[in-house]
This record gives sequence, C-alpha cells and structure tokens, in this order.
Amino acid sequence: MRPGPRNLITDIPGLRVGNAHDADLRSGVTVLTADRPFVASVHVMGGAPGTRETDLLAPDRMVQEVDAIFLSGGSAFGLDAGAGVMAGLRAQNRGFAVGPVRVPIVPGAIVFDLLNGGDKDWPDSDSASPYPALGRTAFDAAAPDFALGTAGAGFGAMTGTLKGGLGSASCVLPSGLTVGALVVVNALGQATVGETPHFWAAPWEEGTEFGGLGPAPMAPQDAPLPRKRLGEATTIAIVGIDAALTKAQAHRLAVAAHDGIARALVPAHTPLDGDLVFSVATGARGMQDPLTDTFQLGHAAATCLARAIARAVYRAEPLPGDLQPTWQGRFGPVKKP
Repeated sequence: MRPGPRNLITDIPGLRVGNAHDADLRSGVTVLTADRPFVASVHVMGGAPGTRETDLLAPDRMVQEVDAIFLSGGSAFGLDAGAGVMAGLRAQNRGFAVGPVRVPIVPGAIVFDLLNGGDKDWPDSDSASPYPALGRTAFDAAAPDFALGTAGAGFGAMTGTLKGGLGSASCVLPSGLTVGALVVVNALGQATVGETPHFWAAPWEEGTEFGGLGPAPMAPQDAPLPRKRLGEATTIAIVGIDAALTKAQAHRLAVAAHDGIARALVPAHTPLDGDLVFSVATGARGMQDPLTDTFQLGHAAATCLARAIARAVYRAEPLPGDLQPTWQGRFGPVKKP
C-alpha cells in the first residue's frame, strides 16, 4: 500500500473536507461531504460518546445514504453544527426526498473542548451558539485540500500529554481502491510512547509523515492513570473507501478501523472516552476480487487511521494560552513531508 497524492481522505475521488474555527472560542468544526449522497455507517467503542443522527446509519433503517458528516468541538453544544451543515445542503437543494421536500441527512459527533482555555461564555439566547455558523462555514469551505493539526474540529483538542488536533491519511490498495481516514484527536491516552517523541503508530508510518523517528526503543509497561475526567476525552474519526459497499459492509469497515485507534493511542476505548468511527463508501469503483479486497479493507482503514492520529498530534501548532505543549514545542520542529 502507498499513500495517495495528497495523503488525505480526499484522495478518495468526490470527497471534500472543510474546516472552520473560532480562535477565541478555541473550538471548531470539520465537515466531510461529497458530490453526491454516499453510504455511511458508524461503530462506537468509547464509553462517553456524543452523536447526532447515528441511529439511522444502522443497516435496517430506511435512509440508505447521507449527504455529509460533521465532527465538532463544543461537547453537546457542538451538535448544533449539524444545523449549519443542513442549511448549506438545503441551499443546494440536496437531501432525502419526501414528496416535494428534501431533508439533508447529516450525522455527526463531538469532542469535549470546553475546558481548554477558550472563551465559552457566548450570550444566552436561542441564536447565540457559535456552532451552526461554524458548521455552515466549514461546509461552504469543503474542498480537496484542507489543513491538519490545529484546524477545524481539532483546533482546541488535547490528549493525555500533548496538544491534539485534526489528522488525515490515505492509502491505495494493490487493487487500486483508495482508503482514507479523517480524525479529531482529543484522547485520554497518549499518542507518544512515555516521555519519548516516538509515536505508537510508528510501525505504520509512511515516509516521514510524522517525523520518521521509528518505534521507541522500549515501550513502558506502567499502568496508565486518567488525566482527564469522565466525558472530557474523545477520538472521533471517519474512514472512507471509493468502493461500493452496503451499509452492513460499511459497518464492518468501521468496526475494523477501531484497531487504528488502539494502535495509535494508549490507552484507547476507555469508559471516559467517546471513541467512535464513521465509515463512508462512495461506490465509485467495484471490487475486482471481493474476498481479497474485503479482507484488505479493514486492515487498510485501521492503518490509515493510526497514521492520521499521529499526524494530528505531530502537526498541532502552538498558540498563546495553550494548556499543553505541542509535539513540535516539546520535541523539535515539524518536518512536513
């Protein structure tokens, strides 16, 4: 497997990603959309998730495709970002057709970033929440190229030790199918090994996409202690493929992709995290060998997600008032491949 030309989830043809953030708020929104509706599913393994419209992604639900997926900061307040994304889709006359009406289908998930030092004291009125506007701005900005690190829904993200962020990665299978991952890393666990600069995801690194340091000489075995409280930590992700999948197959892809979280963050899937993975399939390509391709898809999605998590932390940028150091500030300048 090799990375796609951008090493982003948007190497999957037709997918676009947009970011928006508010520097004073220290929070933001990231939206994934496409040229046409796409199959999607989700799998939750964390104990404290925050979601919108995820029940309809089950294989037995009526709606078979969605129009966009958003990832947001703001904890439960961030779920309001979905209204802004819906407004953008409605302006394009997109959505699930019910007679003459179209209803945009926009699942989403949030991370907790309310205690990261940003100004969360927005006015107490029905129209005061900043998240609908951030959702609309992120949707309108959706494009093949987008920023990583301190951007979008990862703008105010933190981890157990280092500043988190937004990450993405891609790979192309021998069959020509493209797999990609998009992630907001706001985890309870660590992306790096102990006090070293080495990433847990190092065995799957492509080139020098997160420093090229290789695995740590030795991984510490001490039992970890929680550094955040219940509900403060979450890693939320989207994995994608340009193959034609059913909703049931997409669900299995999301299940397998969770291995990438476990490879890149220690510990992962704790009762205090809200870890979840959406999966999307654009259906642009058929599978040449359904057995081999299906077998490889889960591994590719997990690998891409592990790499995307490391890239998110590696690319985080320092800002005045940060409560945590960045990888860059603690271990050296980022070398962008």
